[in-house]
Amino acid sequence: MISLRNVEKSYPIAGGQSFVLRQITADIAAGEFVTIMGPSGAGKSTLLAILGMLDGAWTGEYQLFDHAVHKLDTKRRVALHKQYVGFVFQQYHLLDDLTVAENLDIPLSYRDVRKSERQAVVADTLDRFGMVAKKDLYPRQLSGGQQQLVAVARAVIHQPSILLADEPTGNLHSAQGAEIMELFTKLNKQGTTIVQVTHSEVNAAYGNRIINLRDGWIV
Repeated sequence: MISLRNVEKSYPIAGGQSFVLRQITADIAAGEFVTIMGPSGAGKSTLLAILGMLDGAWTGEYQLFDHAVHKLDTKRRVALHKQYVGFVFQQYHLLDDLTVAENLDIPLSYRDVRKSERQAVVADTLDRFGMVAKKDLYPRQLSGGQQQLVAVARAVIHQPSILLADEPTGNLHSAQGAEIMELFTKLNKQGTTIVQVTHSEVNAAYGNRIINLRDGWIV
């Protein structure tokens, strides 16, 4: 599904380049649940952003299914992201002026799904995630755990092939974090490929493989 070959990311500095990622070569198969770990500054979130096509300023080769991402322009990468990727952030990134139901509708509206179909999918997702009673609430009216649950629902509502999660439980207490990780496990068993960045060995244990980064290198 995913193949990276000699992917590097750097910034220009006086006298040369400062590397964030060095010679990253890795493969991720469909159906895997992979964890990226390493100390702060190791390049974990940068690698996740590249996988999600949120960062285009890198070198090397990235193959996603039959698409050579490294050869695509920004517009085509954005289209691929919308087609294949769901992204969960540590800070939730919900839109404060939209209700839960309206937040869930956004990814579908990007995909030109008809309004009647979107309403049906949103209703099914609210039921699936146990949030029907909260559909008309705004993010500020929800707990952190509930906001992250909405963020996960929004990330998977369009049934992406890949779910990318950047410290998805970082702002949650342990019980809320466990709920999110159990949800990830369920989604993975249903066929979603998951790549998460985490500092937590507890969270890493939910996956089936760990990629360790240090100073931008796979170690």
